[in-house]
Amino acid sequence: MTVSDTEGSSAPAAREASTIGADVLASVVVFLVALPLCMGIAIASGMPPTAGIITGIIGGIVVGFLAGSPLQVSGPAAGLAVLVYELVQAHGVEMLGTIVLFAGLVQLAAGLLKLGQWFRAVSPAVIHGMLAGIGVLIFAAQFHVMLDGKPIGTGIQNLLGIPGAIFDAIKAGDSRLTAGEVGVLTIATIFGWAALAPKSLKVIPAPLVGVVVGMIAAAVFNLDSIKYVDVPDNIWSTVIYPTAASVGTFFTSTQMIIGALAIAFIASAETLLCATAVDQMHSGPRTKYDRELSAQGVGNTLCGILGSLPMTGVIVRSGANVEAGAKTRASAILHGVWLLIFASLIPWTLTYIPLSSLAAVLVYTGYKLAYPKIVPTLMTYGSVNVFIYAATIFMIVATDLLKGVLTGIVLSLAHLIYALSRLDIRNEQQPGTKRVDMFLTGTATVVGLPKLAQALEELPRGTELTVHIEDLNYIDHACLDLLANWEKQHKSTGGSLTIEWHQLAQKYHRRHNTASADAPGTP
Repeated sequence: MTVSDTEGSSAPAAREASTIGADVLASVVVFLVALPLCMGIAIASGMPPTAGIITGIIGGIVVGFLAGSPLQVSGPAAGLAVLVYELVQAHGVEMLGTIVLFAGLVQLAAGLLKLGQWFRAVSPAVIHGMLAGIGVLIFAAQFHVMLDGKPIGTGIQNLLGIPGAIFDAIKAGDSRLTAGEVGVLTIATIFGWAALAPKSLKVIPAPLVGVVVGMIAAAVFNLDSIKYVDVPDNIWSTVIYPTAASVGTFFTSTQMIIGALAIAFIASAETLLCATAVDQMHSGPRTKYDRELSAQGVGNTLCGILGSLPMTGVIVRSGANVEAGAKTRASAILHGVWLLIFASLIPWTLTYIPLSSLAAVLVYTGYKLAYPKIVPTLMTYGSVNVFIYAATIFMIVATDLLKGVLTGIVLSLAHLIYALSRLDIRNEQQPGTKRVDMFLTGTATVVGLPKLAQALEELPRGTELTVHIEDLNYIDHACLDLLANWEKQHKSTGGSLTIEWHQLAQKYHRRHNTASADAPGTP
């Protein structure tokens, strides 16, 4: 073997070793990000912390292996916490697994039917409004938990009740105030670490640092009066499997069926939106959306069987994965392995975490979701999108998640119908002549046909009409046919019609890629 052969064979091995090293490092970073969030989201969902950890394990090991987006990381998401909490409160912990099971089956079927791209068709204004609304709800609810209390009601009630809760805690000066101080310390640490940490240490997630500081403070000051995370020695002991009875109950409950469909829809939309964002962060393989949707379906089906939380692709973990240098899906898989090892071998360490610290992490997460940083971007696409965004947030906070999302979708569809049917017609009469310039703007479809027909019929006999179509986005067959027939009738009265028929035909065929025939009047 020559020297060149040796060098040639060693190069791929070196690249492979480098890739493995990068994936292992990234997996540790994602594990550190995921651990507190898994538990915090579980508690916010009304479930034991172990339910979130189990979902994280499945999201890493199973979905990571099957995923259509190799660098996306799946697990319990804040975006579903509010909906899951409502379902748990209404139907009990024992029914959640059955609901999530059927949500997963819906996702799996959608993926197999290649409907992945359709879930991406939801307006970004609705998606961002949904996430912001969820952020407000999480912030409002977890603020009370940060004071070692419980959410007091609806989103608005929780939000309006924050000043009173703070005042009561300060006035009483008991464990609620102490818990609140630990929570504030956690949040301050998160903000401080994100802003001031040396670049070499930025790889350590700020929420983890915040929780560790909260743990240290609780230990140093011997804060026995505050609440701590309750984790059993065996994480699998909390599993509540679906039963034949629970399945029967599910199919007799319209609310549960709607809940499962809502989980499937929201989880799919959030996952595929996240996958699109992850694709923009790296130059590797692009997302296979149908495969990703099927993988999420398999994951949520398993989560349902194990009675744990539903999962989505999570932008926080996925972003940390890419930023930490992940190269392949191995990083997502390994992060699930670390979660499994940690929760199986040393779960007792989690009992030292103050509940207020985890709640503080979610208060911070809610703030980040609710912060309206997307508004300037939405404004560039028109104020209507900002209105849809705001209306979605308001309805989510004022009513519930499902009604809020449906409101946003209905408003988006209404705006779409308006945009597709809007046709503006402006006439300019040339003084002292029979010439009229008609300017068409917008979309000429069958919806606007009566308006176009009226404008043409009102023109005097013998008019020399010039139709300007530079600002016309699209014309359908009905309006195209109207112009052609009107031209024939108008010529018989001594009038004329000047129009760029070729350009008009192009505007028609822009959305109809059929074998084209020239428009009437085309040379």
